[in-house]
Amino acid sequence: MTAPLLDVRNLCVSYGRAEVVHDVSIAVTAGALVTVIGSNGAGKTTLLNAIMGLLKARGGIGFRGNDVSAVALESRVQSGLCLVPERRELFADMPVEDNLLLGGFRRSRAERKETLEQIFVRLPRLKERRQQLAGTLSGGERQMLAMGRALMARPVLLMLDEPSLGLAPRIVRDVFHILTDLRQTGVSILLVEQNARAALEVADYAYVMELGAITTQGSPQQIAADPRLVESYLGLGGNEY
Repeated sequence: MTAPLLDVRNLCVSYGRAEVVHDVSIAVTAGALVTVIGSNGAGKTTLLNAIMGLLKARGGIGFRGNDVSAVALESRVQSGLCLVPERRELFADMPVEDNLLLGGFRRSRAERKETLEQIFVRLPRLKERRQQLAGTLSGGERQMLAMGRALMARPVLLMLDEPSLGLAPRIVRDVFHILTDLRQTGVSILLVEQNARAALEVADYAYVMELGAITTQGSPQQIAADPRLVESYLGLGGNEY
């Protein structure tokens, strides 16, 4: 049996004495789009930050067959792990193209140029805005820029934290269609989302996180068939996709 691309085992994260992520185990196979859904405050962002190496954690983190639990953030990036944070963290006073190029700063000039053109084909709006300051973009354009900057590093696994946050439904559809296209190119994706309906539409496998722990997992169809989860995350009060 092939080992998963990402294999997180019994991960625990604490802020001071308060443990906020409890014995979480998740896996992402190569080429898959896996989602972790849950309400605000469930621990989803903390989980991603711990996997990325931004937070100290106890437990095992395996990536591409290697234990990266004690590996520095920079080395995780070099190995192909990349995170698009919820706040996007763009350089607002720099043009779109310069923001993108910063994402590939470890690549050669030829590689950066090649990857940049690939991103402009996949995200043509960024090409139209290439000389526009990032801080003047719309919310949807900023999200696409954050994704494009991450792709400049040519990630093996792309992790996204709430990419639909604050976006209009039409723009949410565009963002999730881009994720589907990326998966088809071979990029594996770990998607953290409150918008459960949208996430389950595109995912191959799903985890439900509540109060810092994984409470349910299965195919999107299995999650969508659970009456409790439907009421909590997919009911009439949920976001439409």
